[in-house]
Amino acid sequence: MIPYPEISPVIFRIGPLAPRWYGLMYLLGFLAAYFLVRYQLREKGYRDLEPHLDNIIFWGALGLIIGARLGHVLFYFPGYYWKHPLEVFAIWHGGMSFHGGLLGVLITGLIYARKHQLNFWFWADLFVVPAPIGLGLGRLGNFINGELYGRPTDVPWAMVFPKGGPIPRHPSQLYEALGEGLFLFMIMWFLRKKEWPCGFKFATFLVAYGVIRFFIEFFREPDVGVPLLFGWMTRGQQFCLLMVIAGLLLFWIKRKGEKPCKPYL
Repeated sequence: MIPYPEISPVIFRIGPLAPRWYGLMYLLGFLAAYFLVRYQLREKGYRDLEPHLDNIIFWGALGLIIGARLGHVLFYFPGYYWKHPLEVFAIWHGGMSFHGGLLGVLITGLIYARKHQLNFWFWADLFVVPAPIGLGLGRLGNFINGELYGRPTDVPWAMVFPKGGPIPRHPSQLYEALGEGLFLFMIMWFLRKKEWPCGFKFATFLVAYGVIRFFIEFFREPDVGVPLLFGWMTRGQQFCLLMVIAGLLLFWIKRKGEKPCKPYL
């Protein structure tokens, strides 16, 4: 067993100012998205699109945060938040859903693209390349917070999490940081120059993320109070299965699409 490195969720305190590691991970994820999407735009010879990037990052970040919080509230614990409505706004208490955040980003991205006559799929293909960096950093934030820990185990690298009782558990946050983060980023970065039809890279991300997380969920402790489908499938696995189906459908729909993908409609 490996001792859990208890790290304070708060980086430092100066009076009422108390930035947290989890928030820093979000910020670093947004910065990675900005610089790596800008790098891809310049790589493709579209420097003139960088002003749109600034706006998309802003609206996408807003959609991500709102969607992630509402996803947690509506998909996982609607009963609790119905009784404690003010807790919906207490994001510092934790509780952000990736699938809700994805929906939030897609909605804000679609609205912005339609308003400015941009090709939504062109931008979606760009943003899914650095997206795993933010996902991996977010899981590191979960690890520091000691939340979303794994199921009981006797593997040599098991850890005892303060919020998980005295039982050694899988450090599943680290599994996800490596799988959904580093490994998936390597895949998407390798594929970034592929001249595929619009939406193919986004579809690849949906399928790859869905498969990776579906598997890792077997090592993660299911959320208390959230029923399992068929007695074993977690809520996260259910949404991942939908992601895989959506990705495969997108492959089929876009199989004869424009190639190479252009930024404008």
